[in-house]
Amino acid sequence: MKRFQLLVMLAALTAAVIWFSFYRSRHTSSASIAVLLPKETLAFVHLPDFTQARRDLHRTDLYQIWQEPVVQDFLQKPRGKIPTNGIVGRTVQECELLDMKDAFVALITVENSAWKIVGGFRFKGNPENAEVMVANWRAKLLGSETDFKHETVDYQGHQIQTDSAGIVNLSTVRAGQWFFVANDREQLKPMLDRADGRVRDPKTTLSADDTYLAAFKHMPSTYSALAYARVDQLVEKFMPAAEKDAGASADQMAAVRKIRSLCAATSFDGGKIHDGIFVGMPKLMDEGNLTRASLPIGTKETFLYLAGFLNLTKEMEISPASAAGWTGGLQKITSALSANGITLDEWKSAFGSEFGLVGDWPANSHWPSLFATLPVKDAAKANKILTAITTADPGDAWTRQDKEGVHYFSTRAGGALFSFSPTIALSDRMLVAGADASSVEAAMKRSAAGSSALAVSKNFQMADRTVPTPQQAFAYLDPALIYSRIDATVRPMLFMGAAFLPGIAETIDLNKLPAPEVITKHLSPIVMSQSYERDGYMAESVGPITIYQTLVGAGALGGAAAILYQQQSHGSMLTRNRPSPAPLIAPAVAPSASPSPEDSP
Repeated sequence: MKRFQLLVMLAALTAAVIWFSFYRSRHTSSASIAVLLPKETLAFVHLPDFTQARRDLHRTDLYQIWQEPVVQDFLQKPRGKIPTNGIVGRTVQECELLDMKDAFVALITVENSAWKIVGGFRFKGNPENAEVMVANWRAKLLGSETDFKHETVDYQGHQIQTDSAGIVNLSTVRAGQWFFVANDREQLKPMLDRADGRVRDPKTTLSADDTYLAAFKHMPSTYSALAYARVDQLVEKFMPAAEKDAGASADQMAAVRKIRSLCAATSFDGGKIHDGIFVGMPKLMDEGNLTRASLPIGTKETFLYLAGFLNLTKEMEISPASAAGWTGGLQKITSALSANGITLDEWKSAFGSEFGLVGDWPANSHWPSLFATLPVKDAAKANKILTAITTADPGDAWTRQDKEGVHYFSTRAGGALFSFSPTIALSDRMLVAGADASSVEAAMKRSAAGSSALAVSKNFQMADRTVPTPQQAFAYLDPALIYSRIDATVRPMLFMGAAFLPGIAETIDLNKLPAPEVITKHLSPIVMSQSYERDGYMAESVGPITIYQTLVGAGALGGAAAILYQQQSHGSMLTRNRPSPAPLIAPAVAPSASPSPEDSP
């Protein structure tokens, strides 16, 4: 019996050791960084395990698209136009050889527009090899300046090397298995004191800062990258003192000044990317939890659904003065409401604060349909407001029509190529606005029916379960549907455009453009959920890429496409305007000849 109990105890101990080892191998924390940084740190970025993060990235759905042979074949020509010289690949290999852990970059303070920045990482293996790699990185960063200076200073048994070239100043030092770097040598000394254990007062480090701890507790236990910032202090540092008392600027920055901190983490899970962002600040408004009342408007062909709350405050009070800086239709709306004596309080009594945005793209349509929605609290007041808006400008011919208890306000807009009919529909429950009268009417009927084809779809339900129940905001995006619709619309236009812009063929081969199903099979829906958690707003996004990465990527691609189009247009114009050289001897009869391979398109 005693032997059996001993075996049970040994088995339990072994299981505990295995669990603890697994937990330590997967658990990440910025604690090792926070004890090195001073309490006044303004911001930092932390990468716990470079090699593991790269492995996880290679398992994502997004990377599987990159690995598709037809995608690699299509990208071969444009990649050849980018002179990388293998620098990125060599640097990645060197980081993996170092087995880099806890890499970080931190902004300590800003004094007289001078940024004090520190960074570092842990490594494994031979310190001499690590020092050689760091020396190579330092040489590449500083370049071959003629005024290059080198200085070595001893500090508590460590050799701090300071290299400067022009305005660039770089100080590096090794402490055991740590490498530290800074643009100010004096910033390295307190870090060395903490790393060596000479200073053991935790109250002076970031790990004792209440604001940091309050933000970090909302982060996941395992992450691949984390960023933290003291937003309130950064605003004080970077905003000129004169702007603090300026009326207009003060109103615009009021919400930003309420933000204490921002903390964001990225992790990988089952091929998906998971972002978590926490914004430490007081609750802006208390309108209850999100109802997603506009969800019935969605269909099986909905690619975008967004729901949230409008934060309308007294600083946004409708008046001609506040509308003077606005443009277009929005200025007309605010002027019309002000002229009719409609205040912000009256708007709030007519409409609820929860808005919806729905994007629908049927397979037989070249362009998507977008709908904006608001709940109606008082139908009579809402009707008064819409009447004031649609009758403000005699030049805008708005027509009104009533169908089945719904008021429809429509007008015409656009030109010869693109003509549409902006329409606003108003019932006793919902306001729906869109760019086409027939689609708005169909959306209003779906809203009245109450059932949602989008909500019962498999894609939506699976995506909805990956994030917490939203209280403040929710977003759903179907990238597979978007890509397939864009491909069907844009692919013919690209081939047609290539005929007018021959320079495009020098950059990409449109004949190798991958089929849409090659891409869409790796694309699952993107979802985002936001709620208020005691001391701030917490937002989580999951997908092949996240909502925030999508916004950044769309902006970057749009800018790159605009630059490419401008370059190709400029090049084609120069080619057309270049005079053709006159032949030295004009033959009487032009000989017939077959085109050479070089001349073939």
